[in-house]
Amino acid sequence: MNSDLIEVSIDSIRVSLVSPHRIVVLKDGDDRFLPIWIGPFEADAITIALQGNQVARPLTHDLMKTMIREAGGVPSHIVVNDLREDTFYARIVMQLNERHVEVDSRPSDAIALAVRFQVPIYVSPEVMEKAAIRPSSGAEAVTDEEVERLGAFKDLLEDLDLDDLGKSGDEPKND
Repeated sequence: MNSDLIEVSIDSIRVSLVSPHRIVVLKDGDDRFLPIWIGPFEADAITIALQGNQVARPLTHDLMKTMIREAGGVPSHIVVNDLREDTFYARIVMQLNERHVEVDSRPSDAIALAVRFQVPIYVSPEVMEKAAIRPSSGAEAVTDEEVERLGAFKDLLEDLDLDDLGKSGDEPKND
């Protein structure tokens, strides 16, 4: 594993008021937040696993977990490794039959699996540099430069109340 990777935790899962999508907000130890658009089903899959809820039948990510284990896979971590044209990319990193394997993934699927396998979530420094935000203290707003860098998140950021970021425990919030 690249020692330059930044370990993050899931700060919250938020509902956009302007679209049916959700946002998973990842937080590093330096109080930077990385918002990533995800679909409602992936948000539910992450939330169910975070809360330890059981479902009557396996969800897609539960099935993926079982298939990886049955094939001899042992995930070590996931990494959000790239951001191109407002699209995030991730990799699921694992040992599979004594081989090092990295599987391309949407961040939402990788995060849902990371929660199920209880493995660390990392972000590359380049992605954090491009897309992370640091909430301003007091009544200051997000700067124009931050809004420009976050392009696709502009409407959402205008509707979000960032004052409570980082104040929750590990419980995801559905605002």
